[in-house]
Amino acid sequence: MANNSPDGGQPHLQRRLGLLQATALNMSNMVGVGPFITIPLLMGAINGGGPQAMLGWIVGLLIAIPDGLVWAELGAAMPGSGGSYVYLRDGYGREKWGRLMAFLFIWQFILSGPLEIGSGFIGFKQYLHYFWPGVGDAQLTHRLQFITVALGVFAIVLLYRKISSIGKITVALWIGVLLTTGAVIFGGVGHFNPKIAFDFPPHAFDFSLGFVFGLGAAAQIGIYDYLGYYDICYVGDEVKEPGKNIPRSILTSLLVVAFIYMAMNFSIIGVLPWHSFAVTDPNADAPPIASIFMEKLYGSKTAMVFTLMVLWTSFASVFALMLGYSRIPYAAARDGYFFKWFAKLHPQKEFPHRSLLLIGGLAIACSFLSLQTVIGALVTMRILVQFIGQIGAMILLRRLKPDSERPFKMWLYPLPALLALLGWLFLFVTSGVQEMLYSLVALGTGIVAFLIWSKVRKSWPFVEIAAMK
Repeated sequence: MANNSPDGGQPHLQRRLGLLQATALNMSNMVGVGPFITIPLLMGAINGGGPQAMLGWIVGLLIAIPDGLVWAELGAAMPGSGGSYVYLRDGYGREKWGRLMAFLFIWQFILSGPLEIGSGFIGFKQYLHYFWPGVGDAQLTHRLQFITVALGVFAIVLLYRKISSIGKITVALWIGVLLTTGAVIFGGVGHFNPKIAFDFPPHAFDFSLGFVFGLGAAAQIGIYDYLGYYDICYVGDEVKEPGKNIPRSILTSLLVVAFIYMAMNFSIIGVLPWHSFAVTDPNADAPPIASIFMEKLYGSKTAMVFTLMVLWTSFASVFALMLGYSRIPYAAARDGYFFKWFAKLHPQKEFPHRSLLLIGGLAIACSFLSLQTVIGALVTMRILVQFIGQIGAMILLRRLKPDSERPFKMWLYPLPALLALLGWLFLFVTSGVQEMLYSLVALGTGIVAFLIWSKVRKSWPFVEIAAMK
């Protein structure tokens, strides 16, 4: 068989993912275990808890949709491995500020990426609790952590193959996600009680500073549940017809998942009184609410089967995240923005195996943290460089390169970009002092690391561009 490699037979990434696989990848990432573990946190977020906390998912969606248009335009125009890394690098200019922005993205990603994958592992552990309610705390903790580590190793092994096989596995996992969410939605349709669902407590909508910060906390949970609508952008080099399939998969994923989340939440709070499961203590573990929901409707045996479906969904999210995020260190290393050791593809299977091992190992380590810590840290840490930075990159590219090919253009530009910017700023300001401090410290240390790295490499800003050439 003739070798069609553009690099004279060297391993290279293959364009094998179509619209179906791209949408499945995004949705598996988005749904995962998120809504199954965050509903109790969400319902306790605003004014002491209650159905008014559903505003968090609405605000999250109002941020995610315009931001999805940013990703759609950039992803269609620059379909390369690494996603945000490519957009920031090229948007701000490869020779100067783009080097800084790309470096800062990689810096924060090494922290936030594994945190997001780790949240899937944490959710997996929480639902495993349902099978061993009577086991001692210490014994159960060790048992669950062992299983979680084994799950992480299994995900890495499953991803250790060619992208053509990955596409088939992704669709199979996605079907399991749809069945799981569908079971919750249709299970609640015939048992929905509006008196339970809309049992608003006194002063639920009293506007105050506390209400604003509560809405911010609820929206942070909401946006966490939506994260992943852009996952296909990280494997842009492996997408067929990226100018069409990347935007379509992003927008389709957002709209479908928004419907799924709203329907799931109403199904649950229409059967279980919200005050029986809402979590207001940030250090408390959320109960396996979906399993409790199914147990009340159909009994413990059905609930156990459903819990296995939730575990399947959780694993699908971990799988999708590891796939997308493993391409980022590879892309950066290939271009000289990260350690060169990670720039290699597997000689036979043609995927970034070293980068996969890095991300997978760090994600397993993050599974030992608490869910609230993970959500707060990963969302806030990404806002300044990745989400706000990308908005700036898109606007700069529109101004500086107006004639560049853009297979997809943001509708009603620049209104969605401005709405997304305001939304991300709102989330950052209401995230809490500790989370903001973590984010600013990560940003500051990243700038210092960039300056040291540039000094050692004798590159900008310590060497003029003309001199470098």
